[in-house]
Amino acid sequence: MKIVKKNRAAAQTAPLPRQPSTARGEATRRRLLDAAEIEFGEKGFHNASVAGITQAAGVGLGTFYLYFQTKEDIFRELVRHMGRALRHALSTAIAGVAPRMRAERVGLEAFLRFVTEHRNLYRVVQESLFVDEAIYREYYEAFAAAYVAALGKAQRSGEVTSGDLEARAWAIMGLGHFLGLRYCLWEDRGPPKSLMDGVMDFIAHGMATREQAKP
Repeated sequence: MKIVKKNRAAAQTAPLPRQPSTARGEATRRRLLDAAEIEFGEKGFHNASVAGITQAAGVGLGTFYLYFQTKEDIFRELVRHMGRALRHALSTAIAGVAPRMRAERVGLEAFLRFVTEHRNLYRVVQESLFVDEAIYREYYEAFAAAYVAALGKAQRSGEVTSGDLEARAWAIMGLGHFLGLRYCLWEDRGPPKSLMDGVMDFIAHGMATREQAKP
């Protein structure tokens, strides 16, 4: 617990990463983050190094320090970056898709594709719990907040029933998380269509019969 508190305090006092002012600078920063995803994902935080990141990115050590002060800084920014990239991928995938249950399936399939294309996502995010708990929570809470907002919009338009939006968001997030783990990471394939059909039936109707669902 003392380690977690120390890391949380460090995250709160650490300066924000420097933002590049040119397109070229942004491209370099992006290469560093892409390299960091591989370095941290394959080696883990403690075995990864700044030298390994810069070598993979094709830049010098001095360039790294133009954007990040420490290995911890780029790790935190990587978790944030991956969260933003995932949310953008999902929002783009479901843009204009209706009704909401169709959007749920499209969004879940987009999530699983993202996991397949970014296999280091799970390891980096899960390890962030032990490197910096505040960043770990921020990743999931930002995702949940966006999901709650989307479900709230669907609820107000009558596309989904009334109910606790936060409970639904976290529950479906958990469902997607373990589908990604079970199929995309462990078996290197997406879930079969029959399983996805069952998942969507569960999301849409639950498990209880109508008689059991009565108060």
